Amino acid sequence: MDVRDGPEAGSLVSEAEGFRGSAGNMEKEEKLINKGEEEEMEIYGYSLCRWKLALVAGGALCTGGLLLLLLYWMPEWRVKATCSRAPLPGCQVVLLRTTDEFHTWFCAKVRTVLSLGCRPLQTPAFVAEKGADGVADHLCPEASDEEGERNRLSQGHLQEIRHFTHHSVKYFWDEGLQNFGSIKGLDESVPCSSIHHEHSAGLAKGIRDYRRLFYGVNEIAVKVPSVFKLLVKEVLNPFYVFQLFSVILWSTDEYYYYALAIVLMSLVSVASSLYTIRKQYTMLHDMVAAHSIMRVSVSTADRGIEEILSMDLVPGDVLVIPSNGMVMPCDAVLVSGTCIVNESMLTGESVPVTKTNLPNPSEDPKAPEEEEEAYSPEAHKRHTLFCGTTVIQTRFYTAELVKAVVVRTGFSTSKGQLVRSILYPKPTDFKLYRDAYLFLLFLVGVAGVGFLYTVVNSILHQVPAKIIIIESLDIITITVPPALPAAMTAGIVYAQRRLKKVGIFCISPQRINICGQLNLVCFDKTGTLTEDGLDLWGIQRVENARFLLPEENACSKPLVKSPFIACMAACHSLTKIEGVISGDPLDLKMFEATGWILEEATEEETALHNHIMPTVVRPPKQLLPEPLPAANEDLELFELPAAYEIGIVRQFPFSSALQRMCVVARALGQKRMDAYVKGAPEVVAGLCRPETVPVDFERVLEEYTKQGLRVIAVAHRRLESRLTWHRVQNVGREAIEANMGFLGLIIMQNKLKRETPAVLEDLHRANIRTVMVTGDNLLTAVSVARDCGMIQPSDKVIVAEALAPKDGQPARINWHYADMLSKGPDPSLAIHTE
Repeated sequence: MDVRDGPEAGSLVSEAEGFRGSAGNMEKEEKLINKGEEEEMEIYGYSLCRWKLALVAGGALCTGGLLLLLLYWMPEWRVKATCSRAPLPGCQVVLLRTTDEFHTWFCAKVRTVLSLGCRPLQTPAFVAEKGADGVADHLCPEASDEEGERNRLSQGHLQEIRHFTHHSVKYFWDEGLQNFGSIKGLDESVPCSSIHHEHSAGLAKGIRDYRRLFYGVNEIAVKVPSVFKLLVKEVLNPFYVFQLFSVILWSTDEYYYYALAIVLMSLVSVASSLYTIRKQYTMLHDMVAAHSIMRVSVSTADRGIEEILSMDLVPGDVLVIPSNGMVMPCDAVLVSGTCIVNESMLTGESVPVTKTNLPNPSEDPKAPEEEEEAYSPEAHKRHTLFCGTTVIQTRFYTAELVKAVVVRTGFSTSKGQLVRSILYPKPTDFKLYRDAYLFLLFLVGVAGVGFLYTVVNSILHQVPAKIIIIESLDIITITVPPALPAAMTAGIVYAQRRLKKVGIFCISPQRINICGQLNLVCFDKTGTLTEDGLDLWGIQRVENARFLLPEENACSKPLVKSPFIACMAACHSLTKIEGVISGDPLDLKMFEATGWILEEATEEETALHNHIMPTVVRPPKQLLPEPLPAANEDLELFELPAAYEIGIVRQFPFSSALQRMCVVARALGQKRMDAYVKGAPEVVAGLCRPETVPVDFERVLEEYTKQGLRVIAVAHRRLESRLTWHRVQNVGREAIEANMGFLGLIIMQNKLKRETPAVLEDLHRANIRTVMVTGDNLLTAVSVARDCGMIQPSDKVIVAEALAPKDGQPARINWHYADMLSKGPDPSLAIHTE
């Protein structure tokens, strides 16, 4: 039960001397770590107390080890029984308590390392001056000999840094805050311009070694516990300890067969539980360990491009992404080039995503100087390569390498946080568990009453003491079922086998019992209730602010040079991977409907040009009007004017928050560029000039959405001649997407899966409520819900329309029937207004 940190105890004296004056007045203020975050915890300092250790040792001997067992179950009691409160600057042990409703206790040892500085992202002067002389190779004292450590310490270069580790995250002591805190990488409070100017040059070897002392090895290590450790942890469960007590008691009372049966059941239960848990650990270890260690190329400040192990990466390293791709060993932000990435490991979506380099605010003339945007992996995910995702291919121009700055490593990465959530799940507060504990507590109460009655009654009848003890304790073992954990484990194992037969795998078997309490299931729409693919139902173009008749075929000669078809062919994020066009299924179906051809420049072609070679789309020759050759005109010359190609100069990827995407393109031979936008009809219409939007826009949109069709609006604008290629690369999205002209609607059909109605019917029969969660048009969602049986034909759907305060009017909510949604603010149609 010794919670000391060993040799570090004496080394803390010098650091804590300045604090000793106030040590008598113990800190009364409450210290928090991870303040405001999901893992916020209270922290208390403790130091080893020898006389308390002696008392615990004596108590353990007197109780036959039961006291040690109790302290093993209760971390708070363990620390308080062996340590005394101490100020945080000089403590040896920290006691942590979560601030959520569970108030879970943890304890951790405080360790000490020697370092040349206390800030990982601020390079100490000694490293900068001496790094080139070989001293940097010995920044980590663990890797050097003992005599060398003493020499450097005597020179005053090294200082003690105190830290502890909790749930695979290191917390270092901060003198300024007088508290422990986790070390952040470049993912917090680092301006985007700083990423480009200060961190894109790479690190020298000495600085990398210095930072590794804080960030540790870039590895997501999932240790598979030995069978012995798992056995001890499982056997020391309170239920099994109670069973052991019961078996011993029954053996003394000659209940040999019953005791043997319970022992056999417990052994089977423990064995199956051990097998399941170890198998899960092994599967998780194998999944995480795949591609976790590899050789990567980094751009350094002093040695150019060199190869290192991915384990040695630290925030600030500049990773060179090879042209044939790689599995990302860390989180990194692109500073040059473009990548095509498969993020299915994190998102479950197998559609490749295009990642572009992080915009440099200093190159945008309209960027505000006073409030510079800080880089954030979540806000800039279109520029961030996440750990565990696969870079399929890269694009670079003018022989420039595709580079990314490492921002997070190890368990701080997106993949690391996912693994941490599996290794250290939050406790669950299900009503079933609460009821089970109350039931057991009630049984214990009944057993207590029976125990007292048996003792009193036996004493009155002068029963021998041995028999009184055995029979009284026997009441407790019978009242509280000793076979309960074994029975529950057997049920879970059987349920797992049934689930496995239908292809369902459960990584947390204990959750199976909770499934019987489910009363609500939420479904995504596209790809879950409906098919993954979309089919083009038709298009409806707009001319002179009037809708034309719907058209089924977008691949026709009369439309080939219209802005509408140009938008369908150019406004997407498709790319070619090994000669096959890949991307979002909606984009793919839309592009295929045009019959156009997509071409991308090769690496050899991009290396010959100063400007970015754009992705080019063009119609097939059979769709173009045939030219009339003049007499004696060369064949190639008269074909040139008939060529029609559109180069995609810049993409603004689809944003779920904005509900649209935009591209800037230029047709072959045109001096001015064009902007094309597609997205949610209401959003796109709001970006267009009012005189270009048909007056019956809402009525037409409602007709399609009521049929369950997915509707996308498109718009176009001819850009000013002053917007050159260089300016377009740095101009803001808002400037491009203003004053658009409405082009019309693209109508897509998304069919229900065959099994959807039957599954929903099974859930309804089980009295389980079903809910659809979707970002599609509201009327489209209502139509799909009616088709699949989620909403019955006789049910009426009421829509709540929230209106923000405007022109002195307070915020209000309008309630409408879904059938009347498009008829606007007519008060006669509203059910009620709050």
